[in-house]
Amino acid sequence: QVQLVESGGGLVQAGGSLRLSCAVSGGTFSNYAMGWFRQAPGKEREFVAVLSSNGRTTYYADSVKGRFAISGDNAKNTVYLTMNSLKSEESGVYHCARVFRDGSNWYPLGSWGRGTQVTVSS
Repeated sequence: QVQLVESGGGLVQAGGSLRLSCAVSGGTFSNYAMGWFRQAPGKEREFVAVLSSNGRTTYYADSVKGRFAISGDNAKNTVYLTMNSLKSEESGVYHCARVFRDGSNWYPLGSWGRGTQVTVSS
């Protein structure tokens, strides 16, 4: 069973940067497309970014294009999300997950971890 453990969140000022990590166990992340989602209190889960299974293609929500980057390290079996120029409205719990695409939308596949809290102060 694939397990995912997110880390790297924290408190950062608006305009700052963070790098989130998603450690994968029970499977090899490069066998799957992997993605990041976020959820703020009282709001719907929001797609953020996806890394294709071969690591060659990335997809981003329009709101984060040019500021966020998703990447993977096969040796560490870890997926990263580097976030720059953070905005206060991007605060929330960030989760990674295996993903699948239905049409133009990405959805989590299977269970995901507890997530990591990102708080961006204005």
